[in-house]
Amino acid sequence: MVSESKSRAVVLLSGGMDSCVCAALAVRDHQAAAVHVSYGQRTEERERRAFLGVCDRLAIRDRLMVRNDALRAIGGSALTDPNIAVPESAITGLGNEIPVTYVPFRNTHFLSVAVSWAEVLGAEKVYIGAVEQDSSGYPDCRPAYYQAFNQLVKTGTKDGRIEVVTPLIGLRKSEIVTLGLELGAPFDLTWSCYSREDRACGVCDSCVLRLRAFQEAGAADPVPYCETVERV
Repeated sequence: MVSESKSRAVVLLSGGMDSCVCAALAVRDHQAAAVHVSYGQRTEERERRAFLGVCDRLAIRDRLMVRNDALRAIGGSALTDPNIAVPESAITGLGNEIPVTYVPFRNTHFLSVAVSWAEVLGAEKVYIGAVEQDSSGYPDCRPAYYQAFNQLVKTGTKDGRIEVVTPLIGLRKSEIVTLGLELGAPFDLTWSCYSREDRACGVCDSCVLRLRAFQEAGAADPVPYCETVERV
């Protein structure tokens, strides 16, 4: 049971592996509320189900689900434009080129919603599961971005006390898996695949990073993958 004496926090919960661990941390330390943004992505319905399932398992009662039609209308990403194919992963390390799965300035849209809700709820922290290490090289997952965004929040909110926190940003994906297992994060309810909603494809960047993380952590990934995918 959540202690009413705990401070409030808002966590951005996409339904993926990283956001799930971030939510588990927020629940451990705060009275947490979760926000989910649908933006016309390929796996929108599956991610929404993951969000609801994770909230249920972690006993997060306060939930906000919103739509952002701008990102789908703007396009420019394989996640929002059906005419741009989701590529198979070529990840061997942290890439130098930003992949076509990058959604332009997406985290700014998400954080704006979360910070607005945090103001209404009286929460002073907003959690986001951004990861710089072992990522696909997205620019809005870098520490410098969050330093700049926090300055914006300080300047542009009523009391200027809300802080965006990124507890996973310096961790490797395998370390996030280990942390999640220690916290009891419900990985079985999460969804990371960029392209499919029935069984994870196992070949997109997100699936490959996830599978590698579980393997390096010495754990089995509990979500279903296509039959051709090698498992731990």
